[in-house]
Amino acid sequence: MDLAPLHVVKAQGLSLVLLSALWLAGGERMQTIGRVAIKLAVADRGEVAALLAESGRMGYRAVVGKVGSMTAEKVVAAVETAVQREQLLESGYRHVHSLYHAIIEAFYGVCRGQLELGEILRTVGLNFAMVRGPRMLPAGDDDGEWLAVALYGTIGAPKKGFEHEVIGLGINHL
Repeated sequence: MDLAPLHVVKAQGLSLVLLSALWLAGGERMQTIGRVAIKLAVADRGEVAALLAESGRMGYRAVVGKVGSMTAEKVVAAVETAVQREQLLESGYRHVHSLYHAIIEAFYGVCRGQLELGEILRTVGLNFAMVRGPRMLPAGDDDGEWLAVALYGTIGAPKKGFEHEVIGLGINHL
């Protein structure tokens, strides 16, 4: 499936549920937890509810949010707080540790390996998504549960117009 028909479908005003079902299905490609997280993070505000519902029907649990900051700690805290508020993970070490590593891995992608923001006069404005569920669909019997964190938005100098798009993805097993 190419992207052109999706733009036509959207332009003709068909339901977001139909659009999201086509978008999440990805044609003949296998669905993965990373694809779901990225799609949620880059979705327009009006698409998020339908995408969350479709993700749930596929067996994924997810939360989305936004964060803007000049410190990495606030980005980590925003994702962790959203996950805790929605009770998507257990509070034990294994789950918290897995989430932390997925966030940091995604943040490396956003910062291109330099986990610094305010110290070098950079700021981020990010949408985030954390998804829990099977690593891929159809799920394997012995694969266990996984989580993915996607960060999408902008990074740049703390001056409007001095930023560019970025995206990062972190995946870890539970």
